[in-house]
Amino acid sequence: MVTLLGPSEIRSLAASLDVTPTKKLGQNFVVDANTVRKIVQVAGVHEDDRVVEVGPGLGSLTLAILETGASVTAVEIDHRLAERLPETAAQHGVREGALTVVDADALRVTELPGDPTVLVANLPYNVSVPVLLHFMETFPRLERGVVMVQAEVGERLAAPPGSKVYGAPSAKAAWYGPWRLAGTVSRQVFWPVPNVDSVLVAFTRDPEPRGTEDERMLTFRIVDAAFQQRRKMLRQALAGVLGGTAAGASEVLERARVAPTARGEELAIDDFVRIARAIGPIA
Repeated sequence: MVTLLGPSEIRSLAASLDVTPTKKLGQNFVVDANTVRKIVQVAGVHEDDRVVEVGPGLGSLTLAILETGASVTAVEIDHRLAERLPETAAQHGVREGALTVVDADALRVTELPGDPTVLVANLPYNVSVPVLLHFMETFPRLERGVVMVQAEVGERLAAPPGSKVYGAPSAKAAWYGPWRLAGTVSRQVFWPVPNVDSVLVAFTRDPEPRGTEDERMLTFRIVDAAFQQRRKMLRQALAGVLGGTAAGASEVLERARVAPTARGEELAIDDFVRIARAIGPIA
C-alpha cells in the first residue's frame, strides 16, 4: 500500500536535501494529500496507465499517482530531488519498477521511458506553456492530462477565441485538441504559500492530427505574427509572413475565407490552419 507525504515530512525532506523553495524554479510544494488526490482523480488515472510527471519535486503528487497502481516516469531538473525521489517512493510502499526518474530539463527531453500516455504535473509559471507545447509536440502518444498552473496561465490555455485572455498560447494549445479549466486550488495547500491563485487545466488530444508537422510549424509562425501586435488587422500583422505586403496578405486571407480586416484575437486554430494552407503547397 502506497502512503502519501505529510506536511512535516515534506519540510523535513527539504531540510535534509538543503532545498529552499525558490521563485526561479517555481518550487511551491503541495503539502495537502486531498489536493494531490484530487488532481489524480481529475486526470482519471487508472492502474494500467503510464503517466509522465514533470517536476515531481519532493514527490507528493508522484505518490498520489502511484497510489492508483499506475506507473510513473518523473522528469526532474533538480539533481538532488531526482536522486532522492526513488528512495522516498520505496519508503512509502511503491512497488519496484513502478517509478522511473529522468534527471533532465523537461524542455530538452526528447525520449521518455515507458511511452506514457497521460501527463500530470504541477508546473511553475515561467516554463508552463513552453513545457506543455514541447511535450505535446514531442510525444504524440500523450492522449490526455491535467496540469496545475497559475490561474493566469490556465485561463489563457483554455481561453476561446474572442475572449480577453485569448492569445498565441491558446491557439497553439488548441492545435492538439480541447483544453478546459477543471478546478481551482487553494493557496493554502502550498509551501511556501504563493501570492497567486492556481487552477487545474485538463486536455484531451484529438484522435487525428490537425495537419502535418510542416503545416503546424507554418501555422504557429502565423499565430505568432498575428498576436505580436494585438488589435492589429491581419492584413498588416501577417504581411511579413504572407508575401511581404498588406495587399499580398489580403489575397492569401481571402483565399482562406478570412477577412483581411479581422484581428488575430477573433480566429480559432482552424482559421489559422486555413491561412497556412492558402499560401500554397507546403514542402
